[in-house]
This record gives sequence, structure tokens and C-alpha cells, in this order.
Amino acid sequence: MSDFERTRGAFTITTDPRRIDVDAVHAYLSRSYWAEQIPREIVARSIEGSLNFALLQGASQIGFARVVTDSATFAYLCDVYVLEEFRGQGLSKWLIGEMLTHPSLRGLRRFLLATRDAHGLYAQFGFAPPRNPAALMEITKPDFYKRAQGGA
Repeated sequence: MSDFERTRGAFTITTDPRRIDVDAVHAYLSRSYWAEQIPREIVARSIEGSLNFALLQGASQIGFARVVTDSATFAYLCDVYVLEEFRGQGLSKWLIGEMLTHPSLRGLRRFLLATRDAHGLYAQFGFAPPRNPAALMEITKPDFYKRAQGGA
């Protein structure tokens, strides 16, 4: 599929893998609550296996969203961020809204995400708590990256 790109003023959303700044994504994720201390090589590998949306101001990456999907029935949205200094401008809403228009993400049977603090944002786009949470199961390894690097 060809690259997906949207522009609003000085900002661009793109799926062009050549425009994704892996170092910028790693810098944010490694300090995030969900991927603290994640190694750069794991970030790079996760990007290689996903549909990625870079949010740029000029050539600088200021945000990101990653979707793991089969492009037919299922998607999982993760690693969404907008740098703190760019928040309050509607960029996260724009990023999520444009992401949902991507041809590979239309008509999916299930689209999941996990968030600790952005329920209000995602609810605006139709995300809701699972209808049957008892049907969902997971393997989770909290603090996995910290332990893997010999941290606390």
C-alpha cells in the first residue's frame, strides 16, 4: 500500500517509514508509563512490524501512533503520544481521527487499545470498555524492560 499522508498547517501525519524517527520514538517511549526503559532495538523491531503514524512539525517528529493489525479483522492501537510542548492544540485528536481513516483500518471487526488516562480522547472516536471483559485474556509482564536491563 502506498504511503498515507495528511497535512494541517505546519503539521504532517505520515506512514512513510523513511520519515519515522526511531530515536525520537524511543526517547519518548523509554520514559512513558507503559514502556519505561524499553530498549531501542525493541522499539525499532516493533515499528518494523506495525502500521506507524508519525506526527511531524516540519522534519521533527513530535508525536506517534502505532497499530498492530492484520488489515482485515483486527487492530491494536499502541504507543500513542504527542510531546508535552505540543499538547493542547488538538493534535492527538487529529492524529487518531486521521489514523482511523487509513484504508487498512476500515471495516475491522475489533479494534483494541489500552490506556491509563486517555479514555475521554478515545471515547470521542467510538472506543468503549469491552462489552464482555471476561472474554479477554492477557499475558502481562509489568516492568519487563526495567527487569531486563537490571533495573529495580
